[in-house]
Amino acid sequence: MTARICVFTEPHRGADYEDQLRFAQLVEACGFEGFFRADHYQAMGADPGLPGPTDAWLTLGALARETSRIRLGTLVTSATFRLPGPLAVTVAQVDRMSGGRVELGLGAGWYEREHTSYGIPFPPAPERFDRLEEQLAVISGLWRTPAGEHFSYHGDHYQLRDAPALPKPVQVPGPPIIVGGRGTKRTPQLAARYADEFNMPFKSVAETARAYRRVAEACERTGRADAGRPPLVLSTGVVVAIGHTDAEAQRRAAPLHVKSALPPEDPVIGSPAQLVDRIGEFSAIGTDRFHLRLIDFTDLDHLELIAGEVLPQL
Repeated sequence: MTARICVFTEPHRGADYEDQLRFAQLVEACGFEGFFRADHYQAMGADPGLPGPTDAWLTLGALARETSRIRLGTLVTSATFRLPGPLAVTVAQVDRMSGGRVELGLGAGWYEREHTSYGIPFPPAPERFDRLEEQLAVISGLWRTPAGEHFSYHGDHYQLRDAPALPKPVQVPGPPIIVGGRGTKRTPQLAARYADEFNMPFKSVAETARAYRRVAEACERTGRADAGRPPLVLSTGVVVAIGHTDAEAQRRAAPLHVKSALPPEDPVIGSPAQLVDRIGEFSAIGTDRFHLRLIDFTDLDHLELIAGEVLPQL
């Protein structure tokens, strides 16, 4: 079994930049493929997540200068947080700062509470998906525009006129775009049309397999292969709490039992062997890449346990 393994983190639970830097550098040293982080401005439970949120792209820009190999990105940036033109500039700049190691996960946004807290408009779901589609078109269009040419776009929500489409990212035609989620209609369509990777987050193997089938059907409908585009990378998110003993695993799983706004998930709680088995089950349905969600930035032993006892078996 060969699997690409990344680490996914949620700094809004409580992590400052130094915590993330320490963790990302250990992710690199341990041999994982990438370090990805959520893009949220507020914790999702009663715990305020001190010292408070850190901006995803500001943080990734800094990490880009303090790492040398790992992929860096978001799962996922909310389309409600930033205008697509400035976001394209930001991600392209971080890609240059990293030497071409950046990936952009982009979604419609879902957590209304953080929008209300920070004065960010939160339109109804259909409009959020409309805006997401236009953002994907704008960002990919800006990156693909040849140097010296201009890019214009006339949508219902965003209009660009004669944008110089600079700076250019290192990666050509641009950093990989990740689209994912549990949606059954528009999400597969957007992934088929714009994404390089489709991610199904934190659900069972059976639910993930159904999502992959929906995306495959959307790729056929949109003629992705006929257009000469490579197949989508299929990825999954896996919530992980493992230990040398059951007690250690249960201690790491304790935050998973705290009430929050997150939808139900299908975590792996137990031994390294159980995580290896779960990865094997996902690989059997076509999963190419895994984003292991680790909760505690101070629990470096958890990261080293996975690196020492799981990665060698993959």
